[in-house]
Amino acid sequence: MATPPSYHTSLLTATDSRAHVHLIIGSNSLAGKRCEQSLATGAKPILVAPDQQEQSSAFHYGLKNAIESGQITWLRQAFTPDLLFSLGREEVSGVVDAVFVTSTSNPGLFNASSSAAVSTAAAAAEEEGGQQTNHQTTTQPRSTSSAKDLSSLCKRNRIPINVVDSVALSSFSILSTHTDGPLQIGVTTNGRGCHLASRIRREVAAALPVGLGAGCARLGEVRRRVQEEDQLLHESLAENAAEQSSRGAGGDEEGLDQSASFNQLITEADLDAAKSRRMRWLSQVCEYWPLKRLAGLSDEDVDIVLQSYPGTASASVLASLGRGNDSTTIPTTDNTSTSGKRGRIILAGSGPGHPDLLTRATYKAIQSADLILADKLVPAGVLDLIPRRTPVSIARKFPGNADQAQEELLSQALAGVQAGRTVLRLKQGDPFIYGRGGEEVEYFRARGYLGKDDVIVLPGITSALSAPLFAGVPPTQRDVADQVLICTGTGKKGKAPVPPEYVASRTCVFLMALHRIGGLVGELTRYLPSELGEDESTTPTPSPSSQSEESRPLPNQQKQPTRPLWPLDTPCAVIERASCPDQRVVRTTLQYVAEAIEQEGSRPPGLLVVGRACEALYKSQQDRAWTVEEGFRGLEVEDAAVNAALGGLAALA
Repeated sequence: MATPPSYHTSLLTATDSRAHVHLIIGSNSLAGKRCEQSLATGAKPILVAPDQQEQSSAFHYGLKNAIESGQITWLRQAFTPDLLFSLGREEVSGVVDAVFVTSTSNPGLFNASSSAAVSTAAAAAEEEGGQQTNHQTTTQPRSTSSAKDLSSLCKRNRIPINVVDSVALSSFSILSTHTDGPLQIGVTTNGRGCHLASRIRREVAAALPVGLGAGCARLGEVRRRVQEEDQLLHESLAENAAEQSSRGAGGDEEGLDQSASFNQLITEADLDAAKSRRMRWLSQVCEYWPLKRLAGLSDEDVDIVLQSYPGTASASVLASLGRGNDSTTIPTTDNTSTSGKRGRIILAGSGPGHPDLLTRATYKAIQSADLILADKLVPAGVLDLIPRRTPVSIARKFPGNADQAQEELLSQALAGVQAGRTVLRLKQGDPFIYGRGGEEVEYFRARGYLGKDDVIVLPGITSALSAPLFAGVPPTQRDVADQVLICTGTGKKGKAPVPPEYVASRTCVFLMALHRIGGLVGELTRYLPSELGEDESTTPTPSPSSQSEESRPLPNQQKQPTRPLWPLDTPCAVIERASCPDQRVVRTTLQYVAEAIEQEGSRPPGLLVVGRACEALYKSQQDRAWTVEEGFRGLEVEDAAVNAALGGLAALA
């Protein structure tokens, strides 16, 4: 049984505080900071501090300026409990929205009558709830005692309260926050060290590209425009369908030619697809574009995002997604080189993710290419190596749109080659391992690019073999696994491929499988309807976890399948974003892997490794269905270790 942690985790939320009333008790520098934070969120801060506090050296000068300018309301008195229920908004019956106590060592903030009143109110509130409270004499300063009573009263009435340097008296805490326009990042150690939280916040903020907040604002505007324009498109298509229907029912019979779209079938599915396509693409942009690219989002980039996909790729969507003002539109109709120079296409693999795993050949191609067409899963670390002068286009692939996006990239590549450019198709992993590299070679050969210098293919480290290494899974190991099988989890047009048979000494690596992990597990552990001679369309598919070992043999079936099934207790590992800083490994078995992915979520790109090799170096925990490992240890070798090794070699010499 695991020992419970000595700390707690908090529910982090973002509160819309516009027009809220914040009661701030105190007049020191922290009170000034709290007033600034309150004003920044659109709230109304009310300062509670006696008159004599103004003459104190502790009275924050910023408060004076804000009070004089009318930004802050100052109640020149010590705190009394009636303020909690009389200064708030009318819509919440006068109850304040939050209380901030900025000092517990200032006796002037809580006088004797105030302390007694708060204690009485707290006791009365608790008695109303049927609870007994024993108020004992304390040796603490009266202000601290009053803060304790105030905390009890606020919590009883569900008024959020924050007391400085007292986690026990606070119902919420203020995060160490980085703000850049609409982007806010908060860090908390849950009372385990506020200075550490500030340092972590600075480190995180320093790692972000300049202008990311502005990029967030622009993306928000794009999202709003997409929603508005797609709604108009939806209404327009619906009106068009209604108009066609009315014509078919005996509308205008004049001898006019019908429009080209007269006989086009418009279904509800078409309307939904047209309405959601660009929003899905925008989601892919937010998920896969490098943060630097999002921070420098240009007008050209916004226009590209706003363009919807037609039935086939058109010139309007074949513009290059350049960086900044370097975006270049590529002609798509001219089949001759304008420069007299013959272009060429390079297909290159970028490896699993870490830029240090690029081959030297691919790195040189990145530096020398005239145009780069990258798959969306190529990580930011690799894209950062691309010179600023080089136009870049990122594949607009999302579920249901892969083929159209592929056609778009091929059209862009062909146009670039015809213009005499060196075009680099930058892929993840290896171009010929489920990267459509062979199809693209055929595409260009069919268009006359047959020379050995016309189409060049550069290898990359495939994630199918490198990702298991980064997860500590040796695909082959004596007495464990003597063969490796690389499979896809999704065939052409989304069709499920034929599942591999079970071999105890085999390690299977499945690419492009996590989005349909439940179906894949079912195919591995149960016979397909086609294997049983049944109609697939009418055969129910039970969940893998509900399938027992005893239910598999089917002696009474007319057709006896012979494919060995995978046991549900076969070890497996889901490896996502291998070699990237946010690498994640989920270790489990076939019985629980679908449930694990559903609960933990997906972090593309990822793959599934199945076989005994998954437990060769890591033994499963018997009391847990799965374990999750976060982070990548990196590829750097410590200088001290290198120096020690070199010193040892020198000694041997």
